[in-house]
Amino acid sequence: MFSRRSKILGVVLALGDTAVTAVAFELAYISRQHIDSLRLFYLERVVFAGVLISILAIWGIVGAVLGLYRRAELFDAPQLVRDTIRQAFWSAALLICWVYVLKLGEISRSFVFLFVAINTILLLVTRLSARSLRRLRRREPLGRRYYVIVGTGEKAVEVAYLMEASEDLGHQVMAFVRERPAERPGADVSAAPRGVPGEPGWLEAGQLRRRYPVRDLSELPEMLHDHVVDEVIFAVSKRDIEQMEDLLLACEEEGVKVRILMNFFPHLAGQVSLEKLYTLPLLTFSTTPENEYLLFLKRVLDVLMAGALLVAAAPFFVVVAVAIALTSTGPIIYSQVRCGLNGRRFRLYKFRSMCRDADLRRTEVAHLNETDGPVFKCAHDPRVTPLGRFLRKFSIDEWPQLINILAGNMSFVGPRPPLPEEVQRYERWQRRRLRMKPGLTCLWALEGRHKLDFLSWMRLDLHYIDHWSLLLDIRILLRSIPHVLSGKGV
Repeated sequence: MFSRRSKILGVVLALGDTAVTAVAFELAYISRQHIDSLRLFYLERVVFAGVLISILAIWGIVGAVLGLYRRAELFDAPQLVRDTIRQAFWSAALLICWVYVLKLGEISRSFVFLFVAINTILLLVTRLSARSLRRLRRREPLGRRYYVIVGTGEKAVEVAYLMEASEDLGHQVMAFVRERPAERPGADVSAAPRGVPGEPGWLEAGQLRRRYPVRDLSELPEMLHDHVVDEVIFAVSKRDIEQMEDLLLACEEEGVKVRILMNFFPHLAGQVSLEKLYTLPLLTFSTTPENEYLLFLKRVLDVLMAGALLVAAAPFFVVVAVAIALTSTGPIIYSQVRCGLNGRRFRLYKFRSMCRDADLRRTEVAHLNETDGPVFKCAHDPRVTPLGRFLRKFSIDEWPQLINILAGNMSFVGPRPPLPEEVQRYERWQRRRLRMKPGLTCLWALEGRHKLDFLSWMRLDLHYIDHWSLLLDIRILLRSIPHVLSGKGV
């Protein structure tokens, strides 16, 4: 399905889920009066609205994190059931925690479970019903969209294959159009790849479900007149598209939507998007996360968590600072220049865990390096103080980096910020790890950063960037907690 329509469908389903959740909350609130096992309680209007808004926010955020609305176009029944149950489980857990944090003791846990059960059932019914209604709608004339594909090459066949996969959503390929004019009417199209049969005027490929008529370029304007054509997709080479300006203008005059397959740079694997600088159209290629909404939500969560942890841990900061001051000479906070997002330099803060002249003695311990590549790692660095070993074991020395997170230089999850001299020795493909904001922990931390060679470390960082999602961040954070508490560090 086209990405823009998928996003619109996701928004529609999210709004529908919000309405269903609100109805489920009201039904649960009314039903408690008729179930003897439930303790009766009364919520004032303001409290009722606050609890309801909190519930709607929790269900919506969990649904977004689990990716329910990113793949809304799939309408796969087993997947819908699994996703709904997962959403209900995590949302219920967060709701119970939220009730506990706000000290809403008047809301019983049995009522919460009743609401979750009703909401889960209603969400399942509405989502499965939407799937059935979608299938009914595609049988209607207005529920189908008809496409003509210009091109008969491999990419054109691939477009048709993907369109066939979306037939449940009402997409239907009408015909193909040759890239170049045929030598004579009804000429054989055997020059087209992927198994074109001997019968003139038809295209058939192994992965396609059916064969399709193939028309000449000159017939396209007539097709727009005589048939219902919603969109024309050009899947041709750059050389061919330059010769089709008249056809593009004909489609524009007819008001037919045109899509052009961007296969002019076949070796670029980044995400492609079209943006405008005022009135100038710009084609954008990117190999890093580009969803501004989710990245903004990641930033909001970073600020909220960092602020809460700084307030909660303030007394422990004082204890650690006093311990460092009493056990060794030198500053309590150690700062170092690191490379952040896209190579921006910033000062990273740590509790000092080494002796005062550690930087001056770097050449003395260079032979103790236990890893390859441009980084230095030593499990038994002689420059580390006794207290510093304890701080490092439980990652306490990293606590001041909460300030870096609040300042926007870092995130909770992301590649670790390297030193500038390390970046200078990176290979070109390794520099892509700088295109994501650095963090306290990442995938390499779960594998044991002291056990990994440099190339494995880099590949894990790039794997994180390529597969980034809020759910992945949450999983990494949850798995990092036992690492820290067990003394393995991150």
